[in-house]
Formats: sequence, C-alpha cells, structure tokens
Amino acid sequence: MTTALTSTSWPAALTPEQLAIVDIPTPFLITDLDAVARRLAAFRSALPGIQPFYAMKCNPSPEILSTVRANGASFEIASLGELRMLERLGVDPAEVLYSNPVKPPSHIAAAYAAGLWRFSFDSPNELRKLAEHAPGSAVYLRLHVDDADSAFPLSRKFGAEPHEGSDLLVLARRLGLRPYGITFHVGSQCSSTDAWRQAIDTAGKIMASLLDEGIRLEMLDIGGGFPARYAGDVPSIEEIGAVVMAAIGDVLPYQPGLLAAEPGRHLVAEAGVMAASVIGREVRGGENWLFVDVGAYHGMMETIQLPEGWAFPVRTSVTASGSASVIASAELPFTVTGPSCDSSDTMFYGLSLPAAIDVGDVLYIGSAGAYTLSYASDFNGFPPPTPLFIGG
Repeated sequence: MTTALTSTSWPAALTPEQLAIVDIPTPFLITDLDAVARRLAAFRSALPGIQPFYAMKCNPSPEILSTVRANGASFEIASLGELRMLERLGVDPAEVLYSNPVKPPSHIAAAYAAGLWRFSFDSPNELRKLAEHAPGSAVYLRLHVDDADSAFPLSRKFGAEPHEGSDLLVLARRLGLRPYGITFHVGSQCSSTDAWRQAIDTAGKIMASLLDEGIRLEMLDIGGGFPARYAGDVPSIEEIGAVVMAAIGDVLPYQPGLLAAEPGRHLVAEAGVMAASVIGREVRGGENWLFVDVGAYHGMMETIQLPEGWAFPVRTSVTASGSASVIASAELPFTVTGPSCDSSDTMFYGLSLPAAIDVGDVLYIGSAGAYTLSYASDFNGFPPPTPLFIGG
C-alpha cells in the first residue's frame, strides 16, 4: 500500500490550510519562488566553484527562469525554442550551454547566429553537423556513464563510450572545432553519490589522455541527475557535494577553468504543490477509486513512466478535529485516476487517504514543481493546471 506521507520537503508556505484560501478553480500548480532561491543557494554552497546551468526543460515558466537567473544561475537548453524563451527574458545566448547531443541542423545554425558558441555532441555525425552549421564553435563531449541507480536512465539514448572520447575530441579539432570540455549525466533522480565519482574519474582519464594530443580542456560539466525528495529518502545535496568536490580534487589531472552542473528537478520539484479536486468516487472490482481533475496527461506524467509507479507526497483538504490533516482518523486505500477517458491515466495505486474523502474535496500533491507543467496538455479537453506563484 502506498501511504500519503508528510514530507519534510513540503514548502512551509503551501500547507493545505494556506492553499484552501486560494480562490481559483482546480487544478492549479502553485510554486514558492523563495523555495527555489533557497534550493539554488544550498546547491551553490554544497558545490562551491561549480556554476549551475539550470536545465530549463523540467520547468520553463518565465517566473522560474527569472528567479534562477536573479540568483546567479546560467541556463542549459535542449532546443532552439528554449533559447528563444531565454532571449525574450534578456538572457545572452553566449552564456548558455546547448547540451542536447543530437540537434536539428536548423537549430544549430540559428543558435550559432544568435551568439551561442558551446554545443555538446556524442558522435562523429554530430561533429560534422556542428562543423557545417556552427564553424569554429566550442564542443563538449557527452559521455556514456553508469546510470543504473537513477529513476530515469538516459544512457541508452545518449553518450559516447569512454574509449571513444579522446578520438572524438581530436576529430573535433581536425574539423575546425574547439575541443572544449566533457559532460555526462548520471540519470534523472540519481540515488547514488558514487555515480558522480565514477563519472568524474572516467572524464579525468580522457582529460589525461588528451594532454598527449596537446589538448587541454576548458570545462567539466557534471550534468544533472541531482534528486529531489518525494515520498522517500534520497542523498542530500550536501552528501553529493562532498563526493563531487573530493573527486574533482582527487582524480582529475588538472582543474578546468569552468566547472559546471545542470540541476533542474533538484531546484524546483519541492517548491511546487499541485491541487486537484475529487470529481468522482466509485468502487470497481472491490477497489476504492477516486477520480480527480488532473491526471497523467495534464501534468502528472511521471506517475505512469515507471513500472513501479512514482510515490509523491499527498495531503488532502479533509479535516480531522477541525484542521487539515495528512492522516485522518480512518483511512482506506484508493486508486487515484485522472479525468480523461483513458484508463492508463491513473496516477496512484493503494494510496492511503481519509475514508471520508469525497467529491469536492481536494488532493494536494507535493514535490510537483518539475516535469509537470512542461508535460501538461489539454488531452480530452481537460485544461492543464493553472500556474500560480508566490514569493520571489
């Protein structure tokens, strides 16, 4: 049974009592921008000297982008569309990393024309595209590293094998490009601090081998994967930072001029709470079902992406002894599903909720600030959550 938990990650400014006074229809996603700023400050403190480049794909809301920018972060993009969003906010493309290893030629050319000069790659084919559409640009190699301890491994789709690394960066120089750096990604929501150490060690070996070719790299980008807290424990940013900083000092043959990272989920997930109203309660085959007005296709896509599901912290508006409570005096397990006619639009199984919950009550889903609005659609005619912001 999945239990609705009180998570220490829940923003203090977004308790059910406080959210009850929000006078707009559900669903809505409310984000505490001050919480985002605090997360970024903690990240920088745990990883001193490492510049964060916010991975904007996880939440590209202008309010989020403005907050991380105001607090000293740069940006990492995956498309020309994301670059255009940043340009509208006044961000200089020269300060942006384009870390998608496989890019449309037209996006490369347009980004280069706008002044972006650093591009990732993981193959000879991508290098040839870059040489044609962004001649002379700086390129950084995306490595395939062990991401087995992450919720969403990425290595099947991206990453050159370590034994190819030196040759690829030498090829970049031969094609008139600037061998600039190395990056990797230990997988989204990584639960192993050692994953970063192993990846940094691999990068260090390539850096050392390149010295024989007269190539000294200018950047090491330790990528993303920094976890957020949902309904279970994950390594703290302080624990990850201790491992990363020790590895940088221990295993690199030299320290590049730029140490970078690409946090996304870690900065914004815990700052957001999704509010969804109960629109139906039924019994199906002996199971208690709750139908709510937000589903997988309207922002909660991650709940259906893993075979074992995804346990978000959940609170409700149902009261016990006159105050909003996580666990009322009596509970039942519920299957919680979205509003659409698609049966796969089901988010939680065996979620323990107050037995009295019924139509008109509200579920508050915590740690909902990442990969929710960016995934949300109006599938079946149901609108995405309304974005709201406090603080900042």
